[in-house]
Amino acid sequence: MNSASTRAQLCAFVVAAVAFSTACGGGGSRSSSGSSPGSSSGGNTQAIVANAGPDNNYANGLFTTVTVCAPGTSSCQSINGVLVDTESFGLRVLSSALGTLNNSLPQQNDASGNPNVECAQFVDSVLWGPVKNADIMMAGEKASSVPIQVVDSSVAAIPAACKSIGPAEQDLKSLGANGILGIGFFISDCGGACATAGAQNPGFYYACSGSSCSVVAVSTTQQVQNPVALFSRDNNGVVVQLPSVGGSVPSVSGSLIFGIGTQSNNALGSAQIFRPDNNGNLKTLFNGATYEGFLDSGSNAYFFLNTSATGLSGCASPAEGFYCPASPMGFTATNSAGSGLAATNTVHFTIDNANQLFSNTTAFVFPTLGGPNPGLFDWGLPFFFGRNVFVAFESPAGSGPYWAY
Repeated sequence: MNSASTRAQLCAFVVAAVAFSTACGGGGSRSSSGSSPGSSSGGNTQAIVANAGPDNNYANGLFTTVTVCAPGTSSCQSINGVLVDTESFGLRVLSSALGTLNNSLPQQNDASGNPNVECAQFVDSVLWGPVKNADIMMAGEKASSVPIQVVDSSVAAIPAACKSIGPAEQDLKSLGANGILGIGFFISDCGGACATAGAQNPGFYYACSGSSCSVVAVSTTQQVQNPVALFSRDNNGVVVQLPSVGGSVPSVSGSLIFGIGTQSNNALGSAQIFRPDNNGNLKTLFNGATYEGFLDSGSNAYFFLNTSATGLSGCASPAEGFYCPASPMGFTATNSAGSGLAATNTVHFTIDNANQLFSNTTAFVFPTLGGPNPGLFDWGLPFFFGRNVFVAFESPAGSGPYWAY
């Protein structure tokens, strides 16, 4: 996930599993939202909306509502303003959004009975809080007793090693969302690296005794899980379906469809499959050079390369971290699979002046928003407008990992 200043905060999730890792750019000022390109029906469809978000200050944020319940009970809380992120894994919810339900969610503990707490690592920030179990419901689907992260600093002080990664986004003002729904193509958020003790453990998980917290090994099934992969059906992937957007507007509605090829509304059809390379990325050809890239609904712009590679000017305050060309500039890039099938697709996109875009105080959806990300192509939310983007999960949930569009 990637964004900028108060118009979005977090970057793409740092994935330890299978040595996959992503990066991002960003900066900025105001946080930041027709008809769908495909039909959606079948009880597996969740409403999503790009808009200003629950803090009313988010550019190109894609949000949904998630129902969280104490396991096996009807004690539930529906949480709106949860960011939909195809480049992270698992559900993370602010304790303030859970309210009193937080006390009813079972705490995950280590072998000594100490609570497990996660330092969820994004490229330029972290989320800190305990791992608890909850039932998760969206549309007509349910995942039971799923490990989630409750973003809450009161459980224990944030360790210095965690804080050194980046600032902790612990409340609505800093996060700009009530939580993050990570629906990327991995099932657990760290994988084998966090399941082993020693120097190779990247330090996502801690066991805390009072104010003392130490890195702990946590099995992959006890790590924070992608809840969609734990549904009883329609659990092999998702489709993010958003209409085309012709210009800056206040909001745009779409659908998050669960499953790939499981119902009539989620068939791949003519979509091309882009399998990732060993770094978790596809390939993007731009101006004769090939870069690594990824499709990230949690990033609020096209974040790509730098001013020298693109010819775009960076923005002055208040939109630092975005591009501000004197006039709109059009670009062409070609995506291809990182491995496997030789899929290719040419993408045409335009970058506009972020300061001018943000001067429209009623708009929070910007299909031409871009910013620098040296050496990489982060195909953020503007890429998703007008496309059906499939995210296929890894085995055993699905036949991924891959993206398709």
